[in-house]
Amino acid sequence: MVFILIMNSNIKILIVEDDEFLLRMYVAKLEMEGYKIVTAVDGEKGVRLAVKEKPDLILLDLLLPKKDGFQALKELKANAATRSIPVIILTNLSQKKDIDRCFSLGIKDYLIKAHFVPSEVIIKIKRILEGM
Repeated sequence: MVFILIMNSNIKILIVEDDEFLLRMYVAKLEMEGYKIVTAVDGEKGVRLAVKEKPDLILLDLLLPKKDGFQALKELKANAATRSIPVIILTNLSQKKDIDRCFSLGIKDYLIKAHFVPSEVIIKIKRILEGM
């Protein structure tokens, strides 16, 4: 019998989230899955880190200080260095206009925090990373 252990240690995820509890929880869960994690607590730092770190995926909140997630997403998709990085929105905003706006800017998925437990978010992340 052969066991294959798939390590995600070469995969880097940027989490842009200002809620300290949620940020720590997602960092812990994703690190347990073997991912390298980079974090930002505001949209301005999130864009800067995305350009510098070139993550494989970005988990982005929309309600952020300094620069909201909409503006950060717009800048990420306008920059040749970050344009192709898959972005998953993880937010409490559930208005159709917000969802449509994000998809029009090129996100991979839109998750409403209240509707998903962390394990479901991790499944979504894995599916998107596997499709790359």
